Amino acid sequence: MKDLEEVDFFRDEEVVADPYPYFEAARGQCPVQREKHHDVVLITGYDEAVEVYNDTERFSACTAVTGPFPGFPVPLEGDDVSELIERHRDELPMSDQLPTLDPPVHTDHRSLLMRLITPKRLKENEEAMWRLADGMIEDFLAPGKGEFISEFAGPFTLLVIADLLGVPDEDRAEFAEELQGRPRGRGAIGSTEQEELGHTPLEFLYGRFARYIEERRREPRSDVLTGLATATFPDGTLPEVDAAVRVAANLFAAGQETTVRLLSTALKILGDDRELQQRLRAERQLIAPFVEECLRIESPVKGDFRLSKVPVELGGVELPAGTTVMVLNGAANRDPAWFENPDTFDVERPGVRRHLAFGRGPHTCPGAPLARAEARVAIERLLDRTEDIRISEEHHGPADARRYHYVPTYILRGLTRLHLEFTPADQAVVQ
Repeated sequence: MKDLEEVDFFRDEEVVADPYPYFEAARGQCPVQREKHHDVVLITGYDEAVEVYNDTERFSACTAVTGPFPGFPVPLEGDDVSELIERHRDELPMSDQLPTLDPPVHTDHRSLLMRLITPKRLKENEEAMWRLADGMIEDFLAPGKGEFISEFAGPFTLLVIADLLGVPDEDRAEFAEELQGRPRGRGAIGSTEQEELGHTPLEFLYGRFARYIEERRREPRSDVLTGLATATFPDGTLPEVDAAVRVAANLFAAGQETTVRLLSTALKILGDDRELQQRLRAERQLIAPFVEECLRIESPVKGDFRLSKVPVELGGVELPAGTTVMVLNGAANRDPAWFENPDTFDVERPGVRRHLAFGRGPHTCPGAPLARAEARVAIERLLDRTEDIRISEEHHGPADARRYHYVPTYILRGLTRLHLEFTPADQAVVQ
């Protein structure tokens, strides 16, 4: 890798392909490191990352998904910019989305989401996952080879989240057509190829869920959408339709995208390690820790931004009010102070669930249990129905010289394509 000072973390294709040498070099200098290209302080240390995530008093999430692009709409001057943030936050892209809200508004809106992701609903949803996986897997495996992301992971995760949110069966094909055709990375949030963002890039989901919620408020039914439409804030008030819509749309879009990245990492690792495949087939209790180690070693979200409201001392570094920081989950998850031999994949790694792939603190990903279940179900079914899963050398090159392309964003970490080859099992094992 070229000199650290020369690398533009947000634009450099070398960092998109492999950010980990950059993370290690930055942490080696200081776990709280200001990069010069966009004036963002990068947090690469685990302890410092946890401190920022837990501190909603001194750090605002208003720029969580946009960071320096386009930056804050007015100069942030003075030793306390809290009032400026509240006055202008609605001018920021994605300002209506859950990740960018601060308490107490965030607390109220997150409570709506947690009304959907209850243990009972997650259990029902997992039962549907097994059926969905069974319904898709035969067609995917039949040719003996396939592109995993577009032909299985994307459609599977979309149908799972559609089931969780109660999207009617008759509408799911339209959801798939609209959402599976979206470009992944190029022109999206966090793209390395542009700086301009639309204020509400989820128009299709907004429109659909607005219609669902309005219908259910007029004519309640005994379904999930009625639960969403009638969910109240903690004080008992009924949210505006737009507030409920934003919660549903955010869960749908963000949950599907990141779980696809998790699944592609898992199958990339399995496709290169037949011994590990066989071990997971024989010891199914290892699938859950395998998923956690996939999350640690390749966090689907590289990191989130925060904006300091007041002067902060972090990791021995003084940060003035108005400082944009990026908490890098992917770097913290390889901090050797917390994870021994952090660049090595270890399916039996002690304490692996300490990873920060789902963040930490009040903004911890509420869909984490869903993502874990989706990954476990998909992996188990693929192992059930195959004797061997291999990386396609035709598309990705030989084992000692693989060629992969990653989504060109500084927010997400994941493959754009993963071509696999399979040896189907002689007799499918169905649980």
